[in-house]
Amino acid sequence: MLNIVIFGAPGSGKGTQSEKLIEKYGLKHVSTGDLLRAEIKNNTGLGQMAESYITRGQLVPDEVVIGILEELVQGNNHLKGFIFDGFPRTLAQGEALDAMLAKHGEKVSVVLSLEVADEELIGRLLKRGEISGRSDDNRETIESRLQVYYSQTAPLKDFYKEQGKLATIHGHGSIDDIFESMETIVDRIVR
Repeated sequence: MLNIVIFGAPGSGKGTQSEKLIEKYGLKHVSTGDLLRAEIKNNTGLGQMAESYITRGQLVPDEVVIGILEELVQGNNHLKGFIFDGFPRTLAQGEALDAMLAKHGEKVSVVLSLEVADEELIGRLLKRGEISGRSDDNRETIESRLQVYYSQTAPLKDFYKEQGKLATIHGHGSIDDIFESMETIVDRIVR
């Protein structure tokens, strides 16, 4: 099974590149953001709890996210693989993902880290907020999310680098150029 973690700061293009990877490699897209937004939209207890964290630019607690993902993996073990978009976000989640996949005889195949400068990220997210109307795409929340990313999520680079799974991708340029860089790395793994 091909299990890809796509990694990068908010606005780095994870969702866009995930779509292209899914199309080429036949993977199941796992976006914790989408899963949590669905819970919020359905006004579930989990959704209300998640919304209180998200609107403040904070991360939803690990045990909630990991529980949702394990149910998803268990129910879809017949697939070619998964692309984890927006997860893991903390070192504890990275360790939990490895442990959860190992319970099912699987592992993370590669981590694709999209690297984009902060001002570009802020501009992309503000534009997305104008287009989509997402309430969490305002400057104050974006800056808070970037601070959370650098303090809590960026340490995962070392975690995956030590495992020999981290591939850094220059996240500027055309969508197709960025995808071509990713494709080169993934093709080496699937051969």
